[in-house]
Amino acid sequence: MVWGLASIGRVFLSFLASIGRLTLFLTHALSQGLRPPYYSRQLVRQFFEIGYLSLPVVGLTAFFTGMVLALQSYTGFSRFNAENAIASVVVLSITRELGPVLGGLMVAGRIGASIAAEIGTMRVTEQIDALISLSTSPQKYLIAPRLLAGVIVLPLLVIVADTIGVLGGYVISVYRLDFNSAAYLKQTFDFMHMEDVTSGLIKAAVFGFIIALMGCYHGFNSKGGAEGVGKATTQAVVSSSILILIANYFLTSLLFEH
Repeated sequence: MVWGLASIGRVFLSFLASIGRLTLFLTHALSQGLRPPYYSRQLVRQFFEIGYLSLPVVGLTAFFTGMVLALQSYTGFSRFNAENAIASVVVLSITRELGPVLGGLMVAGRIGASIAAEIGTMRVTEQIDALISLSTSPQKYLIAPRLLAGVIVLPLLVIVADTIGVLGGYVISVYRLDFNSAAYLKQTFDFMHMEDVTSGLIKAAVFGFIIALMGCYHGFNSKGGAEGVGKATTQAVVSSSILILIANYFLTSLLFEH
């Protein structure tokens, strides 16, 4: 019994230590990033890599998600003669949940791994130590631009994902399920409110921050050569995905609590 309690205690203390290290890392990165000089070229580079290069995977995911959502909604609603509700279900599901969550998970798999691998390689090859020897703050040069880019770019990606996802539902509903095009569009715009879109964008900003933070943290603290970089990459993707799902619940409770 004592051995079991000791094991639980070790796990709990290790969890608290990890939270402490992450908090110190984030505090240091933010404090360094808010002070000049600012590396605008690094920021533009991250905008391109996180945003533009992620458009294909986010767009394809949103398009086929909208298509599948329309098909599944039709299968269920046709049993109750409620097919007219498909447009509202698609637009609300995409803008409130599926757009930001699936977009965040796709970006976490692509960008979170990329950030962790890049910074992890710099760590194990002593490039970060070289930056320090040149009086350049790694937090300011490597971490802050990625955090800021994640917060700004992911909402922009989600706007694109929302549009393409709703388009996917429209294509299936009109060209596969024989819905009237004008009636479908009218119902879509009637049920879509600005708070639905803005709530998804708020979630996206938080998810972008989580993805960038986890990628930077695990990459920055990687060690042990190529094997350590591989572990850091895996940890970055897994931790980002789990935290996105956890944060989604709390944000949904906060934004839609009545």
